[in-house]
Amino acid sequence: MSIRARAATVLAAAAALLVTGALPASGHGNATDPPSRNYGCWQRWGSDFQNPAMATEDPMCWQAWQADTNAMWNWNGLYRENVAGNHQAVIPDGQLCSAGRTQNGRYAAMDTVGDWKAANKPRDFTVNVYDQALHGADYYRVYITRQGFDPLTQPLRWSDLELVTEVGRTPPQSNTVIPVNAGDRTGRHIVYTIWQASHLDQSYYFCSDVNFTS
Repeated sequence: MSIRARAATVLAAAAALLVTGALPASGHGNATDPPSRNYGCWQRWGSDFQNPAMATEDPMCWQAWQADTNAMWNWNGLYRENVAGNHQAVIPDGQLCSAGRTQNGRYAAMDTVGDWKAANKPRDFTVNVYDQALHGADYYRVYITRQGFDPLTQPLRWSDLELVTEVGRTPPQSNTVIPVNAGDRTGRHIVYTIWQASHLDQSYYFCSDVNFTS
């Protein structure tokens, strides 16, 4: 399919979403800083998603838009229900960024291995979670990949992650700021955040690509 034809397909999908009122997405939430993969794609390209320059300037987002535009328009819907805290049992290795291909595989492109845009961060940084629907949290857990993991060539597994921060019950608020220390990590990593919402058994999973600079 040509770039022009692909752009027309994406435009048609966006128009359909506008008709149904699903653009922009409403409810739920996401990690906004460092941005999750699908939130970052929406942030950078949501107002310019027909631009063929995305294919060369941001190829990981390009493949994600081609795979399922709804993964970006619904940037706040990457969750599973009724996990009962058994995150590792429910979500297989290699599918952590899509929450085990949740929502009928809508977010599967988030698991694609490659050079996702990474936010430069110092080792002491914060994870910001936008709670758009004011669900509150039973807990937040922030993991970072171990030193030596290469997100450009390796699929993410649970054994690649180390729990670095956990925050307990948090009342509903639009933005939760979680202080994180990355230890002696350097270079490229994935920050993996689990947000267990309080309003029901609803678990959110966010892959954020970072580059530790100091």
